Amino acid sequence: MTNAPVISVRGEAVLEVEPELARLSVHVQSQERDRREALDRLAERNQRCLDLIKSYGEAVERLETGGLSITPQLKYRRKEGDIRAYQGTVWIRFTVVDFAVLGELVARLGDLERTYVHGPDWGLRHDSEVYKRAARQAANEAVQRARSYAEALGATITGLVELADEGLTRDSRGRPAEPVALMAGYGGAASASADEPPPIDLEPATQVVRAAVEARFTATAPAELG
Repeated sequence: MTNAPVISVRGEAVLEVEPELARLSVHVQSQERDRREALDRLAERNQRCLDLIKSYGEAVERLETGGLSITPQLKYRRKEGDIRAYQGTVWIRFTVVDFAVLGELVARLGDLERTYVHGPDWGLRHDSEVYKRAARQAANEAVQRARSYAEALGATITGLVELADEGLTRDSRGRPAEPVALMAGYGGAASASADEPPPIDLEPATQVVRAAVEARFTATAPAELG
């Protein structure tokens, strides 16, 4: 068995699927002459923004504050201590999983005072079934390719020696290499009553998911080659 021929192949799968979530960030700002007043305005606007996002319930899966800063603005760049105003900023990050409300939510956020919306960044869940499906298809392709090579030589596949993510079996120095990550692409921009901005029409960007494997199979001895 140790002298059995070995066929080494690569299997790859490329899937194009709809995104499962949209990640966005919001910067809420204030700018006042007095530091305390800047903080108070920032707290009010931040709370208004959070309340709006939370009002969408389960459509928003994740909500977190990414950072906060209060920065003095100088009148003259070369003269320390001459402060003309204080600027406050809060960075909020959240994930929307119901795209039916996304355009409305983004438009309403953008309509808030001193609020800046960035996104959406379309994506898939980390544990998405799409990644597993791509991996299975890549493995199936490796098997089919090995069988095709064996048939071309008048042989048949007899067993599996090794199956791994592409790059995991070895690196340029012969050591175990880091596995190649499965990848997905992105995309990108935002409801409405008489007093609110109209929803922005957002088209989800197609996600491209790739998976690749390396496999080695044992085979029967090939037929004589003429």
